[in-house]
Amino acid sequence: MEKVVIGYKVGDKIVDTQTYGAKKMEGGEPIYFDNSPEALEIIRHSTAHLMAQAIKELYPDAQFYVGPVIENGFYYDFKTSQPVSDKDLKKIEKKMEELAKKKYPIERYEISKSEARKKFSSDHLKQAVLDMIPDEVVSIYRQGEWEDLCRGPHLPHTGLIKAFKLQKVAGAYLGGDSSKEMLTRIYGTAFADKKSLKEYLKMLEEAQKRDHRKLGKELELWFFDPDVAPGMAIWLPRGAMLRHNLEKLLFTAHLERGYEPVRGPELLRSYMWKKSGHYDNYKENMYFTQIEHDEPNRPPEEYGIKPMNCLAHLKVFSHKVRSYRELPLRFFEFGTVHRHEKSGVLHGLLRVREFTQDDAHIFCREEQIEEEVLKVLNFVDDIMNLFNFQYEMEISTRPEKSIGSDEIWEKATEALKRALERTGRKYGIDEGGGAFYGPKIDIKITDAIGRKWQCGTIQVDFNLPERFQLEYVDQNNNRVRPVMIHRAIIGSFERFIAILTEHYAGEFPLFITHTKAIFVPIGEEHIPYCQTIIDQLRELGHRGELLYSHDSLGKRIRTAEKQRVPLVVIVGDEEVKNGSVAVRDRRDRTKKVMTKEEFIQMIKSECEVKI
Repeated sequence: MEKVVIGYKVGDKIVDTQTYGAKKMEGGEPIYFDNSPEALEIIRHSTAHLMAQAIKELYPDAQFYVGPVIENGFYYDFKTSQPVSDKDLKKIEKKMEELAKKKYPIERYEISKSEARKKFSSDHLKQAVLDMIPDEVVSIYRQGEWEDLCRGPHLPHTGLIKAFKLQKVAGAYLGGDSSKEMLTRIYGTAFADKKSLKEYLKMLEEAQKRDHRKLGKELELWFFDPDVAPGMAIWLPRGAMLRHNLEKLLFTAHLERGYEPVRGPELLRSYMWKKSGHYDNYKENMYFTQIEHDEPNRPPEEYGIKPMNCLAHLKVFSHKVRSYRELPLRFFEFGTVHRHEKSGVLHGLLRVREFTQDDAHIFCREEQIEEEVLKVLNFVDDIMNLFNFQYEMEISTRPEKSIGSDEIWEKATEALKRALERTGRKYGIDEGGGAFYGPKIDIKITDAIGRKWQCGTIQVDFNLPERFQLEYVDQNNNRVRPVMIHRAIIGSFERFIAILTEHYAGEFPLFITHTKAIFVPIGEEHIPYCQTIIDQLRELGHRGELLYSHDSLGKRIRTAEKQRVPLVVIVGDEEVKNGSVAVRDRRDRTKKVMTKEEFIQMIKSECEVKI
């Protein structure tokens, strides 16, 4: 791989070599042509422009809107009189390869915004882009005869672009506004070398096989009915049992760590959401309804369907006078919440409108913050190790839209940093990524094929206790404000189950899986024996299934194995006579014969898992 400097990191900004030189910058950290996140931003941005240049040559009347870098790739929105579909991607890729070989210099120049309006006077998409730019001077990047408004950064020339793939064609409204015209969008990705591209595409292929939406349907776990409840899962018996097993495991783990179960209402009067700050800072993500007023002759009153469980937990704390001796108080609830998501971003169980959080709120004294956060971090570690997840942490700081003083935010952020530093774990910083009421630690897990997922969060909050006037009595009989720690470890059961499904490719560990075994009787006369074992498993809280049909035994066994259940049990005359079972174990691909008592004990012992 070429050791070429393609840009510089200056503070938190990435600039290309042209900008760095033109603005006479100093002290930047060099960015080399490789697969680092900083380099990929430059490479993918330039590949997006190369794609646009190729489209312009193939479709001369094409006009372009924006072409940003996104996670794992890039896209470009454009308009042309000719329809463009997935079957045209190979043609565009071929033209990109031709243009890349010409090693066009990528040149940057600046003009005034008024000059740019004249220059692109016949291009309404460029005018729309200029409407979004607040500066009076704009930059343009040019390669060959093609050019576009752009802030950069870009590579020095197109010859460095050698490893890319166009992935799909989609539609996109201008500026994301459904009232405006529909544009064509092409998604693609790029890397510094072909080997890395090949590995990434192989990972995508594996991800498609593991897609929880596909497996959820095939394994009859859950489904979505957009005509009935868009963005809300309907759980089938297998999926509901899988979810129950996870909930039961986590419920016990919370009790053992000193958490107390609580439960709040689904609806609260809107004045509560106004008082908390949700109404001003989160209203667009909430659902509201009108309910008749408690008092006669009063108009209906507005209620908000809860998007979070915090407010009920605040009321649990404040329903009686609390002493410092009670703290920390740890309340938890597997609370179902609703959040308004646009239909375009809904994505199976990963992005839904209704979900259940493993939510907890810890009320403590200020000097207890670090110790409580450390305990949560240890809880996180126990859960992630159980499911063989690697994970990383990131502290998210104050966003632009937030409540509370700078002093409170700084105090809360420093408490999180100190707790993380005591664990010895490395962590990143997401500037401006905090919740509106406090900074947070985000937990990001890495699955079996290397993808990262945002799951749990730990947030320190001085603001809500202040707004709701929470108090406890200290050792000097003074009224003191507690600190509130918001905490969810898996995030939501829906999202975590989606991740687990893809992580294990539908082959869940025995302790968590919905069905421990599928029983295949050789003949109809063997069904009662199978049923007695299934009944014994049910008494222990485990699920077994019976599979019998007029298909051949071999076909029935194959059908059972396709369900990805850990154990397939074959029962015939010999097994009934000896009180045994013939077990096929999918996990280690073995076959063994054991007594039915040994079989039940094996399942019982393997499922006695604690976090």
